[in-house]
Amino acid sequence: MTTKETGGPAFPFAFSDEARVSDGMELRDYFAAQALIAYHSDGNFSSPEDAANWCYSMADAMLEARK
Repeated sequence: MTTKETGGPAFPFAFSDEARVSDGMELRDYFAAQALIAYHSDGNFSSPEDAANWCYSMADAMLEARK
């Protein structure tokens, strides 16, 4: 199985007084969620699978552009 580059955590946080740490969501998932907004903004409502594939393709392209 191929591992996708995730870009690391999008919203990590830590509470020093509680020593609680969360990595938050992966940057790739955040980019895909933002792409979903753009995908539907023009009235494009295809199958959920097509939408997810397009959004994650955009997220992967955004991660690549960051390099």
